[in-house]
Amino acid sequence: MDKQHLVGKTLEELQAIAAECGMPRFAAQQIAQWLYRHRVNDIEDMTNISKKHRELLAERYDVGYYTPSHSMQSVDGTAKYLYDVGATSGVEAVYIPDKQRATLCVSSQVGCKMNCYFCMTGKQGFTRNLTSHEIINQIVSVPQSETLTNLVFMGMGEPLDNLDELLKVLRILTEDWGMAWSPRRITVSTIGYLPALQRFIEECDCHLAISLHAPYPEQRRSIMPVEKAFPIRDIFTLLRNYDWSHQRRLSFEYIVFHDYNDSMQHADALVKLLGGIPCLINLIRFHAIPGVDLETSDMARIEAFRDRLNARGVTATIRASRGEDIFAACGMLSTAKKDA
Repeated sequence: MDKQHLVGKTLEELQAIAAECGMPRFAAQQIAQWLYRHRVNDIEDMTNISKKHRELLAERYDVGYYTPSHSMQSVDGTAKYLYDVGATSGVEAVYIPDKQRATLCVSSQVGCKMNCYFCMTGKQGFTRNLTSHEIINQIVSVPQSETLTNLVFMGMGEPLDNLDELLKVLRILTEDWGMAWSPRRITVSTIGYLPALQRFIEECDCHLAISLHAPYPEQRRSIMPVEKAFPIRDIFTLLRNYDWSHQRRLSFEYIVFHDYNDSMQHADALVKLLGGIPCLINLIRFHAIPGVDLETSDMARIEAFRDRLNARGVTATIRASRGEDIFAACGMLSTAKKDA
């Protein structure tokens, strides 16, 4: 019988496992501490649990941490890690050091249903959701895990399309019985998946980033098919129901494409669309991918776009481009594994 993994279980799930093994209720808290604070690899290392109970636990369960199968290192310090999640499937996590920050970009699905034109992951199609175990393992098993300061769910997949597992992971990351991270250190990125967006906002205090990429619905639909099902104007209607002036940050991701969405008219339309919502705009240089005829806008044009937004009262920054020499854009490494 294949053993179940303990990693990815919530405190309530660990309490049920403890009861099943005849352990006292408080043992679940002990198991959680060993998994998420001490990050042990073997049940035998949970030394404040009796040997009898460790043996009972080990009959049906293991810890479940496993290391990446492949990695690539950039000259700028960025590192990409591939995790096997099946015989022919892999998902990626990307480590991004930047001065005092050490950020890990985490995946939530194998492939993606959204099929954005500019995204390599979308071209893989969708295989399945990742489990809470597979998501937490990315965070704990990168070599730099102990030094991470921030997490972003901007890797492969649409996080809100895997909402139940995502919320489990966020609880493990932020609850006192888990890793006890501040929600302010975690950002979840979405294309604006409306069926789950309201629940995410109401059940979680992590930062929210929405992929925008064009202020005009028709233009956005041409590169993001999701615009047809979940129009950006409906997303803004929902966002205006909430107060974004407190510590939680709302941001919008805007990949700048040459002669496509980088004009001053686009900047002005973006300001109008935002309609005074307190937010941050992250301008992103495009990482070219095979088979896509969009081009990277030059830095002078991106800076002018940023300056136009800032002049009109919208805070905009340019995200530093990292890891281009190792194809850090999501999906490149896992596609290579799938095609091998």
